[in-house]
Amino acid sequence: MVKQPNDVVITGIGIVTCHGTGKEPHIALLSSPKAPEPVLETEKFKPYVVHRLPEIDWSAQIGRKDQRQMENWQRLGVFAAGLALDDAGMKDDVEACGSMDLIVAAGGGERDIAVDSLIVDEALKRNDRERLLIEKLTTELRPTLFLAQLSNLLAGNISIVHKVTGSSRTFMGEESSGISAIETAFARIKAGQSTHTLVGGAFIAERADILLLVEGIRAHQTGPWQPLWSRDGENGGGMILGTVGAFLVLESREHAEARGAHVYAVLDAVEGDRGNRDEGKLESRLNRIVPEASALSADDTIIFSGASGLAELTQREKASLAERFPGMPVRGFAGSIGHSLEAQFPAGLALAALAIDSGAVVPAFDAAHETAQATAARHAIVTTVGYVRGEGLAVLSADA
Repeated sequence: MVKQPNDVVITGIGIVTCHGTGKEPHIALLSSPKAPEPVLETEKFKPYVVHRLPEIDWSAQIGRKDQRQMENWQRLGVFAAGLALDDAGMKDDVEACGSMDLIVAAGGGERDIAVDSLIVDEALKRNDRERLLIEKLTTELRPTLFLAQLSNLLAGNISIVHKVTGSSRTFMGEESSGISAIETAFARIKAGQSTHTLVGGAFIAERADILLLVEGIRAHQTGPWQPLWSRDGENGGGMILGTVGAFLVLESREHAEARGAHVYAVLDAVEGDRGNRDEGKLESRLNRIVPEASALSADDTIIFSGASGLAELTQREKASLAERFPGMPVRGFAGSIGHSLEAQFPAGLALAALAIDSGAVVPAFDAAHETAQATAARHAIVTTVGYVRGEGLAVLSADA
């Protein structure tokens, strides 16, 4: 690979999963001879299992005054963003943060469950429900004037706390938002429209409103946890959600080299798409996007699949990957950290970059269905297939 000034390189990684905060526990996860057991919350949300938030000292990245104005979704995103800036050596660089672009993948924001419940309870006692709704919305709403935190407040709080004040964009749309955020950051740097960008997302699985939303299409796995590729839909849909925050610092090679930054990996290509999945159209898209991936060798490439666990869809993705990339070891990382919607694609890139940089021989997360990896990979393919819509694929390589 010939180095180019506008190569897109990963120079900062901030990741939080059930396994811990920062890159160290995740390098350990990727380097272990046998994949550690996932860390689960099995009682609080029965019959659903979730991969829970680890113990976090929020004050390590967020001042106490700022913490009081956020719920856990925003705290997690701001915290992971701070980890990425620290890791890239930019946290205290006022000039670098002041010119840094910010792209966030966000959901609809955390609901105010107390207000939601109050409205429902009061509505059971009254017939004038339209008047009741107006009363409660004018007296009970938080200052954002919305029954949920506004989606772009995560980007706003990252800007306030970490002084990242270049251009700012927020994408919404579950897994598709994470794909679009990375794809946009990559394209802007490649085209010379940006030199350094903070990009990522956060997702809180331990939320009654999210569990209710996903249960609306019966997508959850119920009962005990099962390995990702072993879920067959007999115990619910197959998804097990995970609380995850994942942010990356992406830079042009020229910008990174000028400041002597450590390069974890080169982001060679990324593409997302969406559409009808009937009649083999999903497989057609997975075979078409990022044609650069088809040239990679199974000898030194590993696939980090962001498969959601939704039974039929996950098996279709697995079969498609086996057809397009025969012999390549596949790691379904949602089996270890849970499925994290907006954060899923950024988390997959973070894990892939750590694996390439550390020389890890990544253990099977589902030993019954994942083949062994012979040697440390120099290339990685990262996929995400949304549990409802949206597909994405990226290629990463070791810095030559």
